[in-house]
Amino acid sequence: MNRVVVTGMGAITPIGNDVDTFWDSLKQKKIGFGPITYFDTTDYKAKLAAEVKDFDVKQYMDPKAARRMERFSQFAVAAARQALEDSGLDMEKEDPYRVGVCVSSGIGSLQAIEREYVKLLEKGPGRINPLLVPLMISNMAAGNVSIQFGLKGKCINVVTACATGTHSIGEAMRSIQHGEAEVMVAGGSESSITPLGVAGFTSLTALSTSEDPKRASIPFDAERNGFIMGEGAGVVVLESLDHAKARGAKIYAELAGYGATCDAYHITSPAEDGSGAAKAMEYAMADAGVKPEQIDYINAHGTSTHHNDLFETKAIKLALGDHAYKVKINSTKSMIGHLLGAAGGVEFIACVKSIEDGFVHATAGLLVDDPECDLDYTKGSGVSMDVKYVLTNSLGFGGHNASLLLKKYEE
Repeated sequence: MNRVVVTGMGAITPIGNDVDTFWDSLKQKKIGFGPITYFDTTDYKAKLAAEVKDFDVKQYMDPKAARRMERFSQFAVAAARQALEDSGLDMEKEDPYRVGVCVSSGIGSLQAIEREYVKLLEKGPGRINPLLVPLMISNMAAGNVSIQFGLKGKCINVVTACATGTHSIGEAMRSIQHGEAEVMVAGGSESSITPLGVAGFTSLTALSTSEDPKRASIPFDAERNGFIMGEGAGVVVLESLDHAKARGAKIYAELAGYGATCDAYHITSPAEDGSGAAKAMEYAMADAGVKPEQIDYINAHGTSTHHNDLFETKAIKLALGDHAYKVKINSTKSMIGHLLGAAGGVEFIACVKSIEDGFVHATAGLLVDDPECDLDYTKGSGVSMDVKYVLTNSLGFGGHNASLLLKKYEE
């Protein structure tokens, strides 16, 4: 079985449009929440979002190509360009059929649907944009990445709601392990801060209605009341170890374990005992040959909803036993909100940087302890420490659980 390593990273986030800016912002506890600017929120209960700022699509592709992509695809291509450039991969020297893509989106383009539906009602079916379908569908993140960079290998899209990004990286890892590709460009992209998206999640009572950015997305806090919707993309380059070494690539970390399960319980609520998420973590650890007591840090799904944070805490205790009280846990969503299908990709990058930098960022905004959430969620400030083994979790509507295990690379 091929060992899989991370050799490149790219990020478009609410707190920075490249990996270094994003990571520095996390270390500084910079919060990316503000009033929604994309539409008038007068009639909406949720007023805040974590929007991507100062994104210049012309930096990443020619304007004509950009016009044929919705925002989620533009984010995906931008993050993929960063990751490929960071990796130093020279496609002139590669067999393009051995370089694949698994860059996914949970939703695709709500913007295109909303825009064209209004047109349908007002002007009739003959006026619909001929490109509506290819603009809208969620696999176009992967399709556009492959087209832009000439990647002709396996090209897939995993749609598992909020677990999309993590499953995408896990499935890309499996593709390399089983010899289907030498290199996979993998991650998630999402841009759904639209009237329909915000109204839908609000009706589900999933979004925070707080208007104070400092008390909006506050995972594991007793006063948490829902998540803040974010947007962006996190994309990484994964390679077989042999391929990376042969071309002299810089290796950031090794991706050693992947676990995936389903709660088979409820369409939105996680299993109340945390058993499904716990089993995903157990599978990831078993896959990597790592014992619970070796885990240094867990990047939690940590959405700031009552159910998620409580049940994920139970899951960590189930998976790690007594060691659950000794491991550092945090939620990147405390600063960037919930990027839905992109969350796992961006949070994976935070984990790689934690290993590289020897630093676990704080869970920003966590002030009021919840007696039922009684683990170490890195309250207050971040911690400098040796980070060797990391778990990152994503849990999606439908009961989808995904967990990845990253480790410090050693020969």
